Amino acid sequence: MIDQHYKWFPVYTRSRAEKKAYDELLRKGITAYLPLKKTLKQWSDRKKIVEEPLIKSYLFVYISTKEHAEVLMTNGIARFLYFSGKIASMPDQQIDHLKLLLATDEELAVFDYDIKPGQKVLIKAGPFKDMIAEMVSIHNKQRIILRLDNIGYSIEINTSMAFVEPL
Repeated sequence: MIDQHYKWFPVYTRSRAEKKAYDELLRKGITAYLPLKKTLKQWSDRKKIVEEPLIKSYLFVYISTKEHAEVLMTNGIARFLYFSGKIASMPDQQIDHLKLLLATDEELAVFDYDIKPGQKVLIKAGPFKDMIAEMVSIHNKQRIILRLDNIGYSIEINTSMAFVEPL
């Protein structure tokens, strides 16, 4: 049975410390989630596919309020995120949706700027079924932008226009 006092909290890490902080949290027995994306990197002598954090300097912890101090005492963790003066938490469903997005072969792009609100749509088929998104036009192509609440990031996915309907 899941303790109802546990919630997902986004935490901000030191620059390039996401994987180390994630490993340290797991060693402490704290449930954490670090969304990773595969990226092709090119050096002067070779190319390699590497896993990078989907959202730079962020990871998510599933804790109760009594574990906040333990998370903050973890190497690599800088601070919790605040929203309206309180530590921001995220609904379980948003973390589940993020995991679903990363489980598909869809190419994702993350923006660290706020996207102007557009028309809200409901995805009615495919791997993103029942998700609500915002429609925007980027590079003259229709794409769907999924906004993650409380952390100021948006995720861009490609999907068929046949899979959406206006709300």
